Amino acid sequence: MKTARNILILTVLFFAASIPFGFGAIPVIFDTDMGNDADDAMALAILNAFIDRGECDLLAVTLTKSSPNAAPYIKMLNTYMGHPDIPIGMTSQQRTPEDGKYLAAIFELKKEDGTPLFPKPEVKTVPAVTLMRQKLAEAQDSSVVMIQVGFSTNLAELLDSPADAVSDLAGRELVAKKVRLLSTMFGAFNDRYQAEYNVVNDVPAARKLLEEWPTPIWFSGFEIGEAITISQTQMDRTFVADPDHPLCRTFALYRKGWDEFQPTFDVTSVLLAIRPYQGYFTLSPKGKARVNGDNVTVFEEDSEKEHQYILDVTAEQNARVQEAFLYLMSQPKLK
Repeated sequence: MKTARNILILTVLFFAASIPFGFGAIPVIFDTDMGNDADDAMALAILNAFIDRGECDLLAVTLTKSSPNAAPYIKMLNTYMGHPDIPIGMTSQQRTPEDGKYLAAIFELKKEDGTPLFPKPEVKTVPAVTLMRQKLAEAQDSSVVMIQVGFSTNLAELLDSPADAVSDLAGRELVAKKVRLLSTMFGAFNDRYQAEYNVVNDVPAARKLLEEWPTPIWFSGFEIGEAITISQTQMDRTFVADPDHPLCRTFALYRKGWDEFQPTFDVTSVLLAIRPYQGYFTLSPKGKARVNGDNVTVFEEDSEKEHQYILDVTAEQNARVQEAFLYLMSQPKLK
């Protein structure tokens, strides 16, 4: 009898672990510097896969990179993966305006007949903070997960935004009411003393975020994405049935055909946000993160605070995460 009861308990726990965080599709706002690295595109592709699996409702994609080709790229990738109507918000700042290695180049690729492999779509964007406020105001209380994998610019501006026709709540109050969690690729932890890229591109916004954001924050540090990597060979094998998938082409453009391992910085924040309790990662004790005078993110344990970071991944976690990334990125579109 005791054995049967234990089997029942284990069965319940197994199925509970497979239920997405929040017991349904998680409403997500994805804030990205799309174009500065290939991992942003990988992260967006995985979010599209989670939509088809019923694990994510992607409310909006907002940009902290000001390249004019960033929004068309996002529209193209979302459309290819079957979700063309996701709204896109644009930063008010001029940060990293260059196209980088793939934002413009992907629209220059041609088919054998000379026509564009990926026609550049028309995109109507709105200000990022306006779009965030709109989607938060429409959401249920304590439901939205924000995933930030670029600079803190938009979220800092969101905190400072005044009440308006969309909501009678100022930004910080709106976030506190509607957001459940912020998952971010930010800083470096696990004894890594490093001024990380997303932080140094807007230090005042990063500091503001850490001091004023009113919900729990989970950090994936630089060292996590650096440890979990994908190679061009793996990408080619994964996309063998669809070699012209825009993600496969993006990877090749960014890596220039060299079989160098691609870090998965931003992708880790997506997996952590959507599947936090499936053993992919282990979170630190609670504490408080801050950006010091060297622009390095430091962390102090404090059980009364709401910041946590991903601990160094084990070999087993690395293998499981890498497998999940490749499987999700290449999921066939269902529409």
